[in-house]
Amino acid sequence: MAAADQLGSLQEEATCSICLEYFKDPVSIECGHNFCRSCITLSWEGRDGSFPCPQCNEISSGKIPRPNRQLGNVVEMLKQLNLLPVKPQGENLCEKHNQTLLLFCAEDQTMICWVCRESKEHRTHSASPIEEAAEEYKVKLQECLHLLMKEEEYILESQVKDDEQYKTTRSNLRTEKKKLESEFEKLWQLMKENERTMHEKLEEMEKKIPMVENARITKLSNHITSLKSLITEIEKKCEAPAWELLKDIGSTLSRFHHMKILSPEVVMKSCKVMVTLDPDTAHPTLLLSEGGRRVRLADTEQPRPDSPIRFTYYSRVLGTEGFTSGRHYWEVQLLQDEGLWHVGVAAESVDRKGGSTWSPPWGVWVVQGCEGQYMALTSPDTPLSPREKLLKLGVYLDYEGGQLSLYNADSMELLYTFLLAPFRQRLFPYFLFGGRRAELRMV
Repeated sequence: MAAADQLGSLQEEATCSICLEYFKDPVSIECGHNFCRSCITLSWEGRDGSFPCPQCNEISSGKIPRPNRQLGNVVEMLKQLNLLPVKPQGENLCEKHNQTLLLFCAEDQTMICWVCRESKEHRTHSASPIEEAAEEYKVKLQECLHLLMKEEEYILESQVKDDEQYKTTRSNLRTEKKKLESEFEKLWQLMKENERTMHEKLEEMEKKIPMVENARITKLSNHITSLKSLITEIEKKCEAPAWELLKDIGSTLSRFHHMKILSPEVVMKSCKVMVTLDPDTAHPTLLLSEGGRRVRLADTEQPRPDSPIRFTYYSRVLGTEGFTSGRHYWEVQLLQDEGLWHVGVAAESVDRKGGSTWSPPWGVWVVQGCEGQYMALTSPDTPLSPREKLLKLGVYLDYEGGQLSLYNADSMELLYTFLLAPFRQRLFPYFLFGGRRAELRMV
């Protein structure tokens, strides 16, 4: 058995990875891999200055490949033994070109061979070896798996709470029914008609409870079944070989993104975006870090060119990216909050040059913090009483739903939900500072 395995390995070493036949006039290229002279010449035909290895994708200078006479002698010996070259299993071959699947096309999310890579269909696409692609998608699948497991945990906890609530409701109804019976018994002559009416109402309510309960249980059970099915599928893919993990990967990720998520935390985490601050909108008193992920007040105004989009009244700045659709979630770390700060969103039309009021009628929806006191800037302002000091804020924007919700990102406690105006403008992350001790960082 060991000799047979060694012979199989020898046959593989004597086989060209392009044509899958024994080498014909074998040559070596700069990375050390061997190919038939005609195969590598055809692979590089028409290229100018970029000559990738079909096996490892390393770029060569394009020099004339060196003949590998020793390898040629080995091939001749194997041919004399009448041994056929070892070919890979069919599931690792390109159905169109019958070549080994070595690469993964990121745009089309499919495995391709070297011939596909050089075709017009994939020539301009980004491609990488399937092992590297498999590792990248394994990380994405594990992130999906984590969120789905959190969703499953949330559903199971909700189901337990619902069961307790239904039990309590039934118990209260039975208690109320007995109480009514006792009271009506004393006043039977005077309250007979009322007793009948109230009994009917209570019995109707009691009949509706199982219907509502069963509908809720059915909905949750179906959701759990779908979650478990997708969790099982993703777990199997994470443990599968690279070519099997990437097979139908687009369909798996699509089902995850179209899964109706019930847990607020999972909904927000699944649509988290990275917010960077726009230096072209920053007031001259604001100092932005390189990359636009951190901001604080400077001691003096910074020399910056004026423009129509720059704030010149109050220390304000917008996020770089605006939103016109979808759901988006981002987090803001309060590094120092001894001064005053505003966190929320603003419409693209917000006044940049004057001292406008910070409230929804002016296209601004924010929560304010000042010396440990918090409020939603509405008309009039709405005081907020979070259970603990705010160290990190979560901002969740549902554009189509017309809602902006702000959370304590550490405990996911809801602070306030704004109902956005019906107009349709681009909305931007919005920040304001007052006092020399305010500093924020995008998480």
